[in-house]
Amino acid sequence: MAGEPQDDCLFCKIVAGTIPATIVRETATTVAFRDINPQAPTHVLVIPKAHHENAAALATADPALTADVLREAQAVADEEKLDSFRLVFNTGSGAGQTVWHVHAHVLGGRGLDWPPG
Repeated sequence: MAGEPQDDCLFCKIVAGTIPATIVRETATTVAFRDINPQAPTHVLVIPKAHHENAAALATADPALTADVLREAQAVADEEKLDSFRLVFNTGSGAGQTVWHVHAHVLGGRGLDWPPG
């Protein structure tokens, strides 16, 4: 069920503390941690503590939590002293989503070309 922890979800396990991560920020509703395969000097994932499959599902189910994730992405960028950054939500396997728990990638610290991919 949406919002409930999933036993087979890597990010739910990070939220629960059963899988370690390098946490950079945590609030009552979100966790931000360093990506284990960084694609830029700063590459932090911001996730809601509640399980939602992707960004579209989260936005539909809980707009306030969606705003929390975005607010925390900005807070990460501020703490990392990023003048500019890219915020990415991959939705679906064709877009590169590999963990089915919504997460925002905060990428910065180098030039980021456009288009991505």
